[in-house]
Amino acid sequence: MIEGFFRAAVGTPEVRVADPDWNRERIAELCREAAEKGAGLLVLPELCLTGYTAGDLFLQSELQEGALRALSWLLSKTRELPLLIVLGLPLSFSGKLYNSAAVLHRGRVLGFVPKKNLPNYSEFYERRWFSPAEDGIFEYLYRDPLTKDCCSLPFGMRLLFQAEDLPDFCLALELCEDLWVPNPPSTEHAAAGAYLIANCSASDETVGKADYRRELLRSASARICAAYLYANAGEGESTQDLVFGGQSMIAENGSILAESRRFTTGLTISEIDLERIRQERTRLGTYPAPRAEGYRRIPFRFFEGGRPSFLSGSSFSGGSGEDGSLFRRIDPHPFVPSSGEERARRCEEILSIQALGLKKRLSHIGTKQAVLGISGGLDSTLALLVTARAFDLLKIPRENILSVTMPAFGTTKRTLDNARRLTEAIGATLREIDIRLSVEQHFRDIGHDAKKRDVVYENAQARERTQVLMDLSNACGGIVVGTGDLSELALGYATYNGDHMSMYAVNAGVPKTLVRHLVRYIADIEKRGALSETLLDILDTPVSPELLPPSGETISQKTEELVGPYELHDFFLYQILRFGFRPKKVYELALSAFYAGDSGTKPQYEREEILFWLKSFYRRFFSQQFKRSCLPDGPKVGSVSVSPRGDLRMPSDASAALWLSELEKL
Repeated sequence: MIEGFFRAAVGTPEVRVADPDWNRERIAELCREAAEKGAGLLVLPELCLTGYTAGDLFLQSELQEGALRALSWLLSKTRELPLLIVLGLPLSFSGKLYNSAAVLHRGRVLGFVPKKNLPNYSEFYERRWFSPAEDGIFEYLYRDPLTKDCCSLPFGMRLLFQAEDLPDFCLALELCEDLWVPNPPSTEHAAAGAYLIANCSASDETVGKADYRRELLRSASARICAAYLYANAGEGESTQDLVFGGQSMIAENGSILAESRRFTTGLTISEIDLERIRQERTRLGTYPAPRAEGYRRIPFRFFEGGRPSFLSGSSFSGGSGEDGSLFRRIDPHPFVPSSGEERARRCEEILSIQALGLKKRLSHIGTKQAVLGISGGLDSTLALLVTARAFDLLKIPRENILSVTMPAFGTTKRTLDNARRLTEAIGATLREIDIRLSVEQHFRDIGHDAKKRDVVYENAQARERTQVLMDLSNACGGIVVGTGDLSELALGYATYNGDHMSMYAVNAGVPKTLVRHLVRYIADIEKRGALSETLLDILDTPVSPELLPPSGETISQKTEELVGPYELHDFFLYQILRFGFRPKKVYELALSAFYAGDSGTKPQYEREEILFWLKSFYRRFFSQQFKRSCLPDGPKVGSVSVSPRGDLRMPSDASAALWLSELEKL
């Protein structure tokens, strides 16, 4: 399993109301299946040993004792399973009946957690049978009805189940309604150090409730920065007045990792990234330091009898969990939503952020002029589209945008024509300045042989273009709008004081993989016409700085052949800066996202390719920080930024040796 991952399951067994003996068999089947599929934790629904809808039968001592007998039977049947089990049952304690959850591990009960918030409105009548949990931790004298053994067990809401051999595994519980109240117990549980919250639930189905339930769970996991495992009651509950549809879910830090189909029973499994939770809490300076006053930690060990299957096996994704593959999908494009509808919303939001940032800068300076270098490539295209939006917001004619194309030694007819057509379609003013003679004069001035196609040859063109743009902006009283994107800044793939420099960098927060989708979004909403056609052709053009002479009309210098695939680099960038993961884990995640392993399908990238480009990323990222330390202003648009004034405070002379040495061991 990938470092820091823990496989967990939520389950919805079929039940018979008031029949603990029948229910225990179904629960045992789910326990065995969860263990066979490598889960280390299984959460089951509220009152699943008896059924949630037993009504006044809860007050019958026979049903209460039958639930305890079923619990004892389950302890004997799950003794050999490397599985922590959480399930619901009615529990009599000190003359009161409690809606409780039991935590089981290898044939013993670790503790009982009672429900605090008992719904007594609409279809719910829990206070008729149960008492709400009280503050404090009490000792429950548990007498096993089958073995007759007695022991004292903790009973209370504030129990933390801590794995001694897996430090990041700390589990706390709440039950159903506890999640729906304004101040859920899980808030205090997380503040006390719980990384996982298990919820044994019985939430009935009404129209629209499923969407609200999902959003409630998603937002709860985000708010407390934890994993949330929600097991809901389903088939077999009484349908006298209600229907229970399951919808068990696993969430982590605001994302739904897995969700069962409604109106079905069975297991839902995913891997939880415990390290990600720890890293996120570390990163958030406002997250409270652990304060566990009033809590009791219940220690146990996962590794009894050898290494459990949920911590072993392959790190490659298959979606089935077989042979150690992941149930959890590792998104190869973390900056780009997979849903077309969500992607369109994201694109519109990002374009608005960029345009509003530029609008503020223009209005603050008091200028109505902007200058951009237009190459016919993706980045400058996006910058021009954003500038047009900002001018529209300010009600400034688009003619005031000076679009400058500066052909040189590597410029192809295709990109030059696209720069011209794009400018015309936008309604900006085109200025075409051939810089070849200027650069050749510069070569003569510094004594450089123009036949030597080295970094001087390339960078002289980039710096000449920047000089032209800066001087034109002075001439018209405007500002130079920068075009470089987040991925180029991370890799340092920009000419220092060349395309690296501008007066406002609208693309500085946008990764390369997202630039393409932003341009396509504009092409889609334009539908037909010159602008849409030009954008589509730009999208179809290889990414290139065009600094070396072409072969005929074919671009000879393709960026991704030089620095590596941008989809890999953006993936690395996200995992490294967003979560601070170590190189080994970034590599494993990339394998899961991009490498099919032994599935029989052709891998998108071979292992060696992924490792090669990951090493390259670290080398470039560390060595090129000096370029990021003096970046021009630009708007942050997502959760990752390299601004020296914002998210990345990194010394320019830091060593990459520690990170690279770990990669050398792989």
